[in-house]
Parts: sequence; C-alpha cells; structure tokens
Amino acid sequence: MSSATTPPDSDPTQRRRVHNMLKLYYGLNEEGKATEQAESLDPCDINGPHFDPEIYLNKLRKECSLAELMDHESCMVKQIRSLDSDMQTLVYENYNKFISATDTIRKMKNDFKKMEDEMDCLSANMTAITEFSARISGTLQDQHAQITKLSGVHTLLRKLQFLFELPARLNKCLELQAYAQAVSAHRRARCVLQQYSHMPSFRGIQDDCHVIMEQLAQQLRQKFRDGGSSAKDLSECVELLLQLDEPAEELCDKFLSHAQSRLEADLQGLEAELKDSTVTDTGGASVQKTSPGSNPVSPSSSAFNPFLSPTAGTDILEFIDRGCNEFVSSLCLVIASYQELFISRPQEGELASKNIPEMANGKLHVFVDTLAARYFSLVERRIQEEKGVGDNSLLVRALDRFHRRLQAISKLLPGSAVPSQGTEIVVRAARERIKQYLSALQTFYHDSLTDVRQALAAPRLSVGGASASGGGALVGGATNKDAPPSLPELLTSLSNFILNQLKSVLASVHLFTAKDITFSNKPYFKGEFCSQGVREGLVVSFIKFICQSSRQYCESAGDRGGSTPPALLLLLSRLCLDYETSTISYILTLTDEQFLVQHHTPVTPVTALCAEAREAAQKLLNHYVKVQGLIISQMLRKSVETRDWVNTIEPRNVRAVMKRVVEDTTSIDVQVGLLYEEGVRKAHSSDSSKRTFSVYSSSRQQIRYAPSYTPSAPMDTNLLSNIHKLFSERIDIFSPVEFNKVSVLTGIIKISLKTFLECVRLRTFGRYGLQQIQVDCHYLQMYLWRFVSDENLVHFLLDEIVGSAAHRCLDPSPMEQSVIEVICERG
Repeated sequence: MSSATTPPDSDPTQRRRVHNMLKLYYGLNEEGKATEQAESLDPCDINGPHFDPEIYLNKLRKECSLAELMDHESCMVKQIRSLDSDMQTLVYENYNKFISATDTIRKMKNDFKKMEDEMDCLSANMTAITEFSARISGTLQDQHAQITKLSGVHTLLRKLQFLFELPARLNKCLELQAYAQAVSAHRRARCVLQQYSHMPSFRGIQDDCHVIMEQLAQQLRQKFRDGGSSAKDLSECVELLLQLDEPAEELCDKFLSHAQSRLEADLQGLEAELKDSTVTDTGGASVQKTSPGSNPVSPSSSAFNPFLSPTAGTDILEFIDRGCNEFVSSLCLVIASYQELFISRPQEGELASKNIPEMANGKLHVFVDTLAARYFSLVERRIQEEKGVGDNSLLVRALDRFHRRLQAISKLLPGSAVPSQGTEIVVRAARERIKQYLSALQTFYHDSLTDVRQALAAPRLSVGGASASGGGALVGGATNKDAPPSLPELLTSLSNFILNQLKSVLASVHLFTAKDITFSNKPYFKGEFCSQGVREGLVVSFIKFICQSSRQYCESAGDRGGSTPPALLLLLSRLCLDYETSTISYILTLTDEQFLVQHHTPVTPVTALCAEAREAAQKLLNHYVKVQGLIISQMLRKSVETRDWVNTIEPRNVRAVMKRVVEDTTSIDVQVGLLYEEGVRKAHSSDSSKRTFSVYSSSRQQIRYAPSYTPSAPMDTNLLSNIHKLFSERIDIFSPVEFNKVSVLTGIIKISLKTFLECVRLRTFGRYGLQQIQVDCHYLQMYLWRFVSDENLVHFLLDEIVGSAAHRCLDPSPMEQSVIEVICERG
C-alpha cells in the first residue's frame, strides 16, 4: 500500500520519520529554525546546492556497471515516490490547519470589537465618579476641619476624666484585688501626671495615686512572701512588682530564700533517715556461724560470708526514691518557676535595660549548686553504707534512678555542674563496688584456704603401711563416707568454688551494664568501667592476689600462726599451674565477652598474668621440695648426732630411721602423684636395687685398707680422691624442679642425702659404726633409686656417704656385701 493513502495520524513513527526528512531537506533544526550548515561544493552531492546532473551521470556511467545503474535507478524512483507521498501528506495536514486558523482569526475579530465597546463605557463611568467625588469633597471640607477639632477636644476630655477618676478606680481595683488592672491604669497615667505635676490639681491626683500604689505594692510583697498562691498568680505577682520598680535582685533573693526553706526540710528528712539506718545497720548486722557438718571448702562454712548483705532499716532504693521524689522534684519545680518568673519572661521597656535574666541566672546556679552539694553528700554517705555485696540489683536501680532524675536538671538548667557531679557519684559508686567485690573475693579465698588447711589437718588413713598424708581416702578408705577429701578433690573443690564465686561476682557487676540502665552506655562510664574497673580492678587484681598470697607461703615458716603444711604448698602450686595453663585465659575471655571490653586503654596482657602464675607455681613447688627435704633431713641429722658411732655394737638390723625415711618418701611420692604427672626417667639397670658401694672400689680405700701401709699412702689417696671428684658430675642440690613427680622426688632425695653426707663428715666412726652406715646406705639404695630420675645420682651420694664414713673411721673394717644384703632383706 502506498504511503499517500495511509491516514496521517495512524503511525507516529512514520510521521516522525517524514518530518525529520522534511526538516533535513529544508535545513531546519529541532526548534524549526534554519541551521547554518557549511555548503557542499561537490557537484556530485545530490543534496548540495552545487549539484550538476551531467557530471553526476557521467561519474555513474564510468564507475558503475549496468546492473548497478539499474539498481541505482530503482532506488531513486522509490525515493522520489516516497517524497511525493510525504509531500502530499504534509500539504493535507497544513491545509486543515490553515482552515482552522482562518476560522479562529475571524472569531477573534468579533470578540475584540465587543471588548473595545465595553472598555469605552467603563472609562466614561470612571470619569463621572471622579468628578462626583471631587464635588463632595469640596462641599464637606469646612465641616471636616470642625469635626477634627471637636474630636480632639473630646479625646482630651476623656483623658482628663480618666485622670480625675484614677484614684477612685485604683481603690476599687485594690478592693477587688484586681492588681493587674490597677498597675496598668497607673502606668497609663504616670507619665501625664509626672509632666503636669507643677499644677495643683494634677499634683493632688499624683499624691493620691502614689499612696494607693504603695498599698498595692505592700499587698503584692506579702503575697509573694507567703508563696501559697499558684504558679500563675505568683508569676503575675512578680511581673507587677517589677512594673512597680521593685528591685529585681531583691525579688530573686526572696524567692530563693523561701524555696530554700522548703528544700532544707527535705534534706533534713533524708539526713534523719540516714542516721536511723546507720543505727539499725550497726546493731542489726548478723554473722553466719559454721555448721559442723559443712563441706570444708564450701564458702558457707566461713565464719563470716562477705557476700551476705547486712540488714538495714531502709534500703538504698527507698532512700534514693525519697530523695528524688521530694528533694529533686521540688528543686526542679523551683528551677522551672524561677526561670519562668525571672529568666524566660520577655523583657520590655525599662526592664530590658536592667539585664535581669543574666543576674537571675547567676543567682540560680549558686542556689542549685549549694543545695545539690548537700544532697550529694547525703547520697554518698548512704552509698558507702552498702557494704554487703550479695545483691547488686537495688544499688544499680537506685543509681539508675538517681542518674535519670538528675538529667531533668540538665535540661532545665543548661550549663549546671549538678548533672556531671551526679555522674561522678555514680562512677565512684561503681568503682567502690568493684573494690568491695575484690575485698570479698580475697576474704573468700583466705577462708577457703583456711578450710583446706583444716581438711589437710584431719586424721588420714594408712595405705599399705605408709601414711597417705594428703592422699585422702585411697584404696581401702575409698568407701568410707567420713574419710577426708583427697588432694585432687580439695584442688577441684577449691578451684571450682573460686571460679564459681568469680562468675557470680561478674554476674552481679554485669548489672551495671544492663541495657535498661541509663548510665550504662554513656562513654564516660562504660569504657572505663569495663576495661579499668572490671577487667583490671577486679579480675586481674584478684588473679594477681592469688599469685602473691600463694608466694607468701614460701617466705618464712611460722606465718599465719604456724608452719605451712607441705600438702598445702603442693596444692597451691598445682592451682597456680592450672591457672597458667587454662584458667586465666578462660576467665579473661569470659570477662571480655560479657563486658565487651575494648582494649583501647592499656590492659594487662594474658601472657603477663600466666607468667606470674607460673612463677608462683614454680616458687611454691621449689619451697615444697625444700620443706619436705628439710623434714627428712632433720630426722637423719638427729639420727646421726644422737648416736655414739665409735662404741656402737655390731649391726644386726637396719636402723628404724632409715625405714621411716623410706616410708615418708613413699608417702610423698603418693602425695605428689595425686597432683602431678609421672615425668621422664632414665633407663634403669636390671640390678639397680643390688648395687654395692665403692668402699673398696676406689684406689683410696684399696691403699688405705692394704696390709702393707706406707707413709705415702695417705697422700696418694687424697690425690686420687680429689681427681675422682674433678671428673665426677656436679650435683646441684637446690636446683629448680620441674612440674612432675620424678623431678620433685629427685629434689627431696638430693636434699636429704646431702644432709646425711654432711652430718657423716662431722662424726668419728668405729668399726661397727662404719658397718652400720654401710647397711643403712644399702637399704636406702634398695628403695630410693626408683623415685629419682637418674639412679646414678642416688648411688653417687650414697657412695660419698660410705666413703666419708670410711675416712672418719678409726678401724675401717667393712662388712661383707653378702652379709649386708641379708640384713637389708630381713628388714
């Protein structure tokens, strides 16, 4: 279908394309204006103004083939037809628009003709009105001047009438207590009376008004002093007094003085309640006694539990509520009323020049700060009475209410130091609470250790013939319900009680950071409280206290009224070691998670606390080894010093003290094995228990006991002995021990045998005395080698003991080894 037959509005895209082609043909832009384009000089440009058909055809004939020419001709024919169709469409559209425009112009001509006639009529009417108005004004001009003069006289007469009636009007207002109307009327007439006061009539009126206004001012002052009126009446009273030129400073002082008397009564009531609660608290505190059958390490067994709250007459929440509802509320009402009267009121006229708000604001700040300081002192005194740390909820709720109510003062009185001072009280109360909890934890720890000592002092059961000191109910006593707890049970109970108590304290302290507490999320509270308060001031300080108090047991004997039980030293060393390996990290992680501690401020690292705990554990274990070694050494020393080794009889048995040494060593081995692992030992030889001592093995003894004694023999013996010592391994008696059973027993045995050796060197022996030393040392060798890490160490020390006895012997005749073995096996 031809485009000429298509309706013009049927295809918008087709219309747009046609318009664009026509605009391009006529050289128009989007606004319909001709565009200035550079003219093409190419004669072959079919759209250019310099197009030459002959040149264009010659070019096509030269460059294109016949088929291309035919295609080009067909394309041009299609374009010509399309342009003709578009031109017809455009002419059709424009023709319709031209017809419509012609009709519109014809209609507008008729309308404008009618409008011109109406405008001419309106102009004629306006001219007539103007002439009529001018004629009326000319007629009434004389009468207007007369009316104006009469109106002025009437106004003056009314003013004079008002002045003459003013004293009577003021008296009437005074009777009706219409003080505002009286002041308003007097202010209207005051300037006129002052101006014409030289005239007798006006002078009399002025004097009468002055007397009346003085009476009115007196009544207003009395009403202001009474203060029994409503806030609206009081505000009106102040405003009227200021309009009567009453000194604003004096009014401020009177208002604050009256308000202070009421607030003083509230403070006195709080102080009286504070004294009553102090008396009740002093006489009503209760002490919890120990029950006979309680767990020896249970916190309830202490004579006084620091986590119990003392009974008081009025709890702190009631005290704070009363202070907030009475004093703080009254203070807020005073501030609001005072500001409405003297500060917020718009100042006009003469009052604006006196700068009353600034003066009144200064007095208000001094007044509020003075009374708030007294109130804060009472609050702090009441907070300090909260010594019991069993429950924090009342204290936290009281502090929250106290902090919340003080925020109202900050809104009413911007710039006041009262809210910040109240915040400092809250912060100090939280810090003091942490100190109280730390002190309670320390007391609890000491009481728990006392219970542990009592449990350790209880009678022990015998296990296999050896005293199981600290071992608790083992083997045969495992089913005995009355048996005291073993060391692992005591350690577990002590560790669990301490950890549970610390968790309980953290839960109580966590109330300070609850979401519904107003001051908990304040930057001045939460960061410092969580980081420096809870983590450092409570948790870290308590861990350090455990380490420090544990180290104090190593300082000297006789502390705490008696020597420290060795089992307690061993238990505390294991406790500190457990803290170093896991407990400290767990406690600090728990604290950081509960309180969201941000380590912006310097805090104690976990590694430092672990190092301190390990140091305490090492010191305790070293001291345990020293104490146990000295106990055995004391027995050996007495056994050597109290015996006559020169005149002793021939040995037939092992001395009882040597059996006691073996028994005590076995008991210590059991005790240490309950808390520490076995440790590493060197490989033992198959005949460790049957090794003989070198009484005859060294050159020294061989020469000394040789039948042919020569003078040079002692010199050679000493020389060979010294050379032997140079090449022997040096033994460090008091070296630090490792955290295992073998190392602990090795240290104890070294101390014991070294003491035995030194005691032997100070004695002189006879023949049978030397033989008794041989029997004792062989008996010790039979049993002690299995406790140490290296059996050669025991053999070397015992060899030295026998050798020293031989050196000090008057008649060195050793006993046969077979006889020694028979005596030792017979026991």
